[in-house]
Amino acid sequence: MRRCKGCLAVAVCLFAIMGFARAQDQTSKDQASQDEASHKMGMKKGETSDAPYIAKALSAAPPAVAKGAAVARLDKDGNMQTLREGKNGFTCMVFVGNVMCADANSMAFFDAMMKKQTPPDKLGLTYMLRGDQGASNTDPMASHKTVDNHWVVTGPHIMIVGAGAKDLGLPDSPDADPTKPYLMWPGTAYAHAMIPVGGKPAAKAASTGTAKAETK
Repeated sequence: MRRCKGCLAVAVCLFAIMGFARAQDQTSKDQASQDEASHKMGMKKGETSDAPYIAKALSAAPPAVAKGAAVARLDKDGNMQTLREGKNGFTCMVFVGNVMCADANSMAFFDAMMKKQTPPDKLGLTYMLRGDQGASNTDPMASHKTVDNHWVVTGPHIMIVGAGAKDLGLPDSPDADPTKPYLMWPGTAYAHAMIPVGGKPAAKAASTGTAKAETK
């Protein structure tokens, strides 16, 4: 059974990467249009009216996925607020400075992680086509870089959670090479596969490993 899950995870990876290759150029164009639209609306930096937030959240996924995805946002009390209903099982959101679009199994995985609970053992897929702000590769709960927590910043990528992700045979070194597939948080209940799909990290600050603590 474990081998079957591994094979399924590989198939999901290949499918996602093929879809990304076809959609990457369009996603960039769509994001540029969204940014321009937000500017024309008179939005100031840091404001979070629904329209600009929704556009930003949806930019995490290929257009074909974003089209039918739900959009959610955490309120000040940490409760999930749905801004747009979805049709395909994916939910896009901005979370601790990162833009992601996750399926239901991945959302359950992240929810368990936030609550420090054992995550469900179900295969899940998350798109992060704008890259991330960085994370410790040894401490899932770390909020900022330290001299010894193996901080790693990954450019555009997809994440695969569940037992199948652990059976892909990916490198599990604490000092991961984010330009190649690797296992994040190895040896923990929250280990998952990181599959880069090209491009650079979203933020210049992140490329130096100095992600802003206030986004955590």
